[in-house]
Amino acid sequence: MSAPTPDLIASGLRTVRMEGEAISALAQSINADFQRACELLLTCSGRIVVIGMGKSGHIANKIAATLASTGSPAFFVHPGEASHGDMGMITRSDAVLALSNSGSTQEILTLIPLLKRLHVPLVSLTGNPDSPLARAADVNLHTGVTTEACPLGLAPTSSTTTALVMGDALAIALLEARGFTAEDFAFSHPGGALGRKLLLKVSDVMRGGDAIPCVNAGTSVREALVEISRKGLGITTIVDGDKRLLGVFTDGDLRRAIDQGIDLHNTPISELMNRHPKQVAAEALAAVALNEMEDNKITTLVVTDQHQQPCGIVHLHDLLQAGLA
Repeated sequence: MSAPTPDLIASGLRTVRMEGEAISALAQSINADFQRACELLLTCSGRIVVIGMGKSGHIANKIAATLASTGSPAFFVHPGEASHGDMGMITRSDAVLALSNSGSTQEILTLIPLLKRLHVPLVSLTGNPDSPLARAADVNLHTGVTTEACPLGLAPTSSTTTALVMGDALAIALLEARGFTAEDFAFSHPGGALGRKLLLKVSDVMRGGDAIPCVNAGTSVREALVEISRKGLGITTIVDGDKRLLGVFTDGDLRRAIDQGIDLHNTPISELMNRHPKQVAAEALAAVALNEMEDNKITTLVVTDQHQQPCGIVHLHDLLQAGLA
């Protein structure tokens, strides 16, 4: 006779419910001890060294990454490796954040005398406030749970979740205390979408020098079209004798001129140009240029300097290739 099929959905829902309840109970640990832990970490002039063994080690690694990306320089050290040389990674200017649900992880306890000799602030996250690690720490944050989501009560589940959430709570509290901004975040994530939006300047993507299509005001429409075709951007700038921008002429302007029966050979471009073109500064964010294009339904912007001289052209394709859209 085959074994009955387990109710997989009920099992999943039970796990979510139990871990949700564990997180809700964690609010009781956001107290004076939490504030003291934040103060110790804020006053650290070095790095926050996060340690943990086993599943707690995986959570510690993630907490270190979150701290580092939100304005609190941090890194993970494996406590077992610390006993075999990596202890040298911890200096007197650092602070240590140690994770152990039992509070009795031997690899961590072995390091405590060394941390005391360095006078390094020690913050612990444990499930047992009477454990050796909790008693040795300058401040202990209770992350214990009454029951693991694992029905065997063996696999760390709810306890690792609460430790992770407490780590996030610390990271965000420190972020806000430091006045960490979106631009600061972008500097930590230059390869991400936010980094590109907040760090990439128009000068990084514009086409400059000989790539700028440019004619003078007396140039015929026909000659201006040759310049547009040669530069391949669907636009040309028109400048005066001092190279200051007078206007632009685009493929769209050409279609309208043809519809009006304009003499392309003898009409100077100055009679047909757009005298109020959209412009952007080289030091502006590329995201600002993209917004300007989207708002005005155009594909190019003239980049001008402080003398109103064209110093570049930025095309929608350049922004797309840069990953801004």
